[in-house]
Amino acid sequence: MFASGEDVIFVLDTEVYSNTGGQSSKATPLGAIAKFAAAGKRVRKKDLGMIATTYGYVYVAQIAMGADQAQTLKALKEAEAYHGPSLVIAYAPCINHGLKAGMGKSQAEEAKAVECGYWHLWRFNPELEAEGKNPFTLDSKEPQWDKFQDFLKGEVRYASVAKQFPAEAAELFTQAEEMAKKRYQTYVRQTKLEY
Repeated sequence: MFASGEDVIFVLDTEVYSNTGGQSSKATPLGAIAKFAAAGKRVRKKDLGMIATTYGYVYVAQIAMGADQAQTLKALKEAEAYHGPSLVIAYAPCINHGLKAGMGKSQAEEAKAVECGYWHLWRFNPELEAEGKNPFTLDSKEPQWDKFQDFLKGEVRYASVAKQFPAEAAELFTQAEEMAKKRYQTYVRQTKLEY
């Protein structure tokens, strides 16, 4: 992907294979229902952004326009200005999520995802390391973890699991929250690294 010669790669993360009708993928979060994961996915999703930071020369940002338009604009401007490959990953609710509020509320859903810790906003700019600064910036506020389970229940891809498999769903949703907390702590640790 980064050897393609593309300057900015923009990924809309719908967390499923949208072009195949919502199949489960490595981007599908733990506990979500999707084709081939009818009882809820049992393993956590990969963190594409953090994987990309390991290259060391790729600008990476994770955004959600409905949560923070200023951070979105800043990330896109930085990605455009960066001399080298850039990857911008945007949280993108899609019809396969089954938003109970409706797709017309997808921007509000993005805000809820960031507020509860389901999705995090951050930027990784390798040029800062050359200046002796930490290249990782966490733009999300401390999540309101007490809203995490309600966020899951607001989407059919999770609510269906709870309806059809209530015992398994409780365990999966707890695991999903624990994974989100671990992911957030990974990001917090990144902000504390010395350069």
